[in-house]
Amino acid sequence: MHDETESDEKFPRYTWLPSWRPTSFSLLKKTETKILDRVQNDLWARFVSLPTQDRIWTLTVTHKSLRDAPKSCSRTPLVMVHGFGGGVGLWIRNLDPLCRSRPVFAFDLLGFGRSSHPHFPLDPVQAEQQSVTSIEHWRRALGLEKMILLGHSLGGYLATSYAIQYPERVRHLILVDPWGFEPVPAEGLARLGFPRWVEMILAMASFFNPLAVVRATGPWGPKLIGRVRPDFKRNFEELFQDDTIMEYIYHCNAQTPSGEVGFRAMSVSLLWAKRPMLDRVHLLPPGLPVTLVYGGQSWMDSTTGEQVARLRPNSYTRTVVWHQKERY
Repeated sequence: MHDETESDEKFPRYTWLPSWRPTSFSLLKKTETKILDRVQNDLWARFVSLPTQDRIWTLTVTHKSLRDAPKSCSRTPLVMVHGFGGGVGLWIRNLDPLCRSRPVFAFDLLGFGRSSHPHFPLDPVQAEQQSVTSIEHWRRALGLEKMILLGHSLGGYLATSYAIQYPERVRHLILVDPWGFEPVPAEGLARLGFPRWVEMILAMASFFNPLAVVRATGPWGPKLIGRVRPDFKRNFEELFQDDTIMEYIYHCNAQTPSGEVGFRAMSVSLLWAKRPMLDRVHLLPPGLPVTLVYGGQSWMDSTTGEQVARLRPNSYTRTVVWHQKERY
């Protein structure tokens, strides 16, 4: 692993009640390094500087068999954008398989993980644009002419917004359980099978940053994440028998909120976007292929793919639903 990390003095330091929240950027770096040590191919990890003085934490993974391949044989890189509360470490099961035929790039969204944590506006349009602009600045800094752009959850929402604004840079748009496409249904959470009291709690929670409870619970925060999302540990148990993944998620999200503020500005009760992407998806160029991938047990509605296809007549739009027994 080639890790070009600049001095921590350039990285923002948040020291409010350090003994209450057992986290730091150093612990985040240490936990992430343990995860990325599992990568079997050539890995380059570094910060990419933007014109805004922000920095984007970036991974590039290249298959060993392509190490000496001439540049003329290079293929369009795959760029992966994580979801809300995530970071590059959560791609660990995907990095080696996906780099077999092309270089793979993954980065921490602005305001998340090890990337810079700037101020985000509370206006949904401005918050979305700040993230999209940072992706374009990142692309320019790396000199990527075209990319296959893959976004998961919130990353799918932002990747679609990016493709609408910079279609000439995207060869194929892949959306994995994309968040923020459908408008808020009239029946609210009842549509997802949740009782009314859950909807009321989420409505109240919308007045706070989504992960405030993780920070407020201090030393109990890591255990809280484990109880709320035990599936994370199960999904990575073949790689880590301990709490490495849970610790990584905690350290990603226990820092002073930044991108989390932007997400709150863009969202309604956390589950839907104030500016649903179905209202804009027709702005994608007809010649841009779009593939939507859903988990068989995802709470994201896979029929959204059908709606996207109807809004893009005469364009390639494919929906794939993966079931648990299927592996990739």
